[in-house]
Amino acid sequence: MTRMRLHYADTLAPRKACAAARHLGLPMEYRRVDLGRGEHKAPAYLAINPNGKVPALEDGALRLWESNAIICHLAMRAGSALWPAEPAQQVEVLRWMSWEADALNRHGGALYFEHVIRPRFALGPPDEAAMEAATRGFREAAALVEAHLDGRRFLLGDALTVADFAVAAVLPYADQAAIPLSDFPRIARWHDRLMALPAWADPYPPATRH
Repeated sequence: MTRMRLHYADTLAPRKACAAARHLGLPMEYRRVDLGRGEHKAPAYLAINPNGKVPALEDGALRLWESNAIICHLAMRAGSALWPAEPAQQVEVLRWMSWEADALNRHGGALYFEHVIRPRFALGPPDEAAMEAATRGFREAAALVEAHLDGRRFLLGDALTVADFAVAAVLPYADQAAIPLSDFPRIARWHDRLMALPAWADPYPPATRH
């Protein structure tokens, strides 16, 4: 298999891609993008991802951006059941990925930004109103996942898929980002199962420069 190149930073969205690549054991060159130095806005990087964001994947002539698209591509490249073979389950994966971006991780990501990104990049004090709104939104979204996980080990049942990596992306930052994970015991147990995966618990490779 041709060696691929994954451009990442140790932030929320790239976490999914790094975890998936390492879990799948794919031949991968990791290139760290230094956000503090603005490397994501450099012309060489914008030629790969014109959005100026991380992650981005190079696979031969393919230049792929958006973390959810990347993890689906990686699972398919590996021939892994992380991307299910059955069309009905593929639709379920897409449903959860579409939902998380506008619900659980939208609000969880806002808490991550206020509590983690702001102090890391010296962006000023947290926005209290934004944190309150995000906490309410996260609780509403988490209640849906909590109910759905009744009787299930993972989102699609007993099998791990890329949907789990996508929807759970913000949960490793629960303590740092004041995400009320302990109020949702089924979600907490699901997250514990993911944290038992070495690649999910420790997704980032040794730092290399872009």
